[in-house]
Amino acid sequence: MGEVESYVCEEAQRLDIFLASVIGQSRSQIAQLIKKECVYVDDKIVARAGVKLKANQNVRVEFPYVDKKPALAIDFDVEILYEDDDVLVINKPTGVTVHPAPSVKEATLVDWLKHKGIRLSTISGEERHGIVHRLDKGTSGTMVVAKNNEAHEFLSAQLQDKSMGRYYIAVINPPLKDDITTIDKHITRSVSNRLKMACSDNNGKNATTMFKALTLSSDEKNQLVACKLFTGRTHQIRVHLESINRHIIGDHIYAVSPKQEKSERILLHAYIIYFIHPTSKEKLSFIAPFDADMREYMDKKFNPEQINEVIDPSYILHSFTTDS
Repeated sequence: MGEVESYVCEEAQRLDIFLASVIGQSRSQIAQLIKKECVYVDDKIVARAGVKLKANQNVRVEFPYVDKKPALAIDFDVEILYEDDDVLVINKPTGVTVHPAPSVKEATLVDWLKHKGIRLSTISGEERHGIVHRLDKGTSGTMVVAKNNEAHEFLSAQLQDKSMGRYYIAVINPPLKDDITTIDKHITRSVSNRLKMACSDNNGKNATTMFKALTLSSDEKNQLVACKLFTGRTHQIRVHLESINRHIIGDHIYAVSPKQEKSERILLHAYIIYFIHPTSKEKLSFIAPFDADMREYMDKKFNPEQINEVIDPSYILHSFTTDS
């Protein structure tokens, strides 16, 4: 353990509200401390953030040491779309994992953020580098990173109330039958393959995805589509497509057949992101350009002029029946 601090509650109130005010950290950070059994009320470990304190009760906090791990060497470039004192908007390259994990040996986006000097303050003992939401390793495109605790809290709340969102572009096979396709199916871990998620009638978490048909390939076998997520489940777009016997070109996990057309990368790209800025409260949106591999594939298989028309952001935004 690191430092130990004691506080006296002068009036009755919730434990997490009291500690957030005296320590100067967010309630989510306080909740992490409580979860790790670092908080005592009158020398008894507290397990719930909502415990009601009485006047003159003593609260002791045993702050854990922050385990700071050195950053791995970076062998990839990250395009910065926007940056200020509060947020960083990037175009994540394909093939880059967002978070470190025991199974991940190569440098991650977190390592890149460490080199850039983005470290959020923490009291729970874990490093925090402003990651608000994730993209799969193979998926490229827009991500927003918080550069301070206040921005992280504000942006994370937008994920919950849906005032932040993204539109994706994908190349799928075979084409969808309808211009707009909405899939509303629960998603859970696959019982047959631990690497996959699967749709379920009863188990898992609710998930909704809307797909907009943009244009057919020259041979009419593939289709460029825009995707709008209304929830943020693991592999959501890929799982929902698999549930209707479609898949994204280059997806080696959910592909329906090994004979299907191959691509060096999964052709899924987070194209547009929108959110409310933590300080200015202005609604912002950003577009992430396609990388060379995805653009080359699209230009080869589709009519380039038609592609430019259908990937116009205003066209995509107005193609869906809701702007939520």
